[in-house]
Amino acid sequence: MKKAYWVSIYHEILDQEKVDAYAALAGPALVANGAKVLARGMPSATFEKGQMQRTVILEFASVEAAKAAYNSPEYAEAIAAMDGGAIREVRIIEGE
Repeated sequence: MKKAYWVSIYHEILDQEKVDAYAALAGPALVANGAKVLARGMPSATFEKGQMQRTVILEFASVEAAKAAYNSPEYAEAIAAMDGGAIREVRIIEGE
C-alpha cells in the first residue's frame, strides 16, 4: 500500500487565536489517527510564483487513513475551533 501525504496551505490567517485553538486540537487528533508530522511552518524558500504561506505536511499509511483522520470526530472538533480563522486548503496526495 502506498503512503499518503496531507498538505495544508494557509492562504490567509484571519484570526490567530482561532488558528491557535485549532492547532492545539488538530495536532493531537491527527497524530492519534495515524499522522506523522513531516514539516510545518513558513517556507524556507519559494520559487516560480511560490508564496510565503504557512504549510503543513503530514504522512499517513494510506489515502484511506488520511481521509479517515480528516473525517474523525476528534478532527471535527479542531475544525469547529478554527471557526473561520483561516482561509486554507487541504490536499491528500498518494505517494510513489
